[in-house]
Amino acid sequence: MVETKSIKTLGKLIDVLDCFSTTDRSLSVSDIARRSSLPRSTAHRAIMALKEVGFLEQDRAREEYRLGLRLFQLGTTVLNSMDLQRVARPFVEALSTLARASVHLCVFDGERMVFVERSLGDPSGPSNDTITMEISPCFCTSVGKAALAFQPDAIIEKVIASGLIAYTPSTMTRPDQLRAELGAIRARGYALDREEHRINIRCVGAPISNSAGRVFAAVSASGPAHRMTEEMQHMLAPYVVGHADAISRRLGSVAGWPQHAGPN
Repeated sequence: MVETKSIKTLGKLIDVLDCFSTTDRSLSVSDIARRSSLPRSTAHRAIMALKEVGFLEQDRAREEYRLGLRLFQLGTTVLNSMDLQRVARPFVEALSTLARASVHLCVFDGERMVFVERSLGDPSGPSNDTITMEISPCFCTSVGKAALAFQPDAIIEKVIASGLIAYTPSTMTRPDQLRAELGAIRARGYALDREEHRINIRCVGAPISNSAGRVFAAVSASGPAHRMTEEMQHMLAPYVVGHADAISRRLGSVAGWPQHAGPN
């Protein structure tokens, strides 16, 4: 009975943390209670518990709360302890040399993409440098769409509900358009970024799965649009997919096509 109660309490704490997003960074107790479907008093107790351990911080001037630095610290620890960086690094470097392009390795955090490794193989054109823990959207980048396409429908809809911001004139901002794009990605196994996140930068990305067969990361090759034409993107796609599959196998994933997780 005590164990069951503890599990329910943990679930409520997670429900509170799930209320926050990149577009909803600061929320009041009433906001959190409404989003989590918890009674206001229960939401307040959960907020106080999370605040005490540093998972939430309070903006006293506005009587609102935001995610705390402790979560960032834990996230960094998780990334540093993952086998992904160690396993993927030689493949990232090899793909960069082969494609003569900048290659980025990213992890899907349930809402966005977090860069964890890069290799700069294209000295020409605009810089596409990234640093460890840099975050990018998942609906308008090739790594993001490659990962998002294989997530459960509930996660895809949550990303859509968070808002499809137009970063460039080419960004897909209509939900039906993005859903169709994700379906096409599942069919061919790779994603294209056609200057959707940054003008004059094009990318091709492919999903990476773990030992459970779940897509949790992606790798991409990118370059300036004048060289990384759509024809070149499709030409490079088999190499990007091949290196992504090799990383997946090294992580214990069973060889084979990633499957869309479907409803959940």
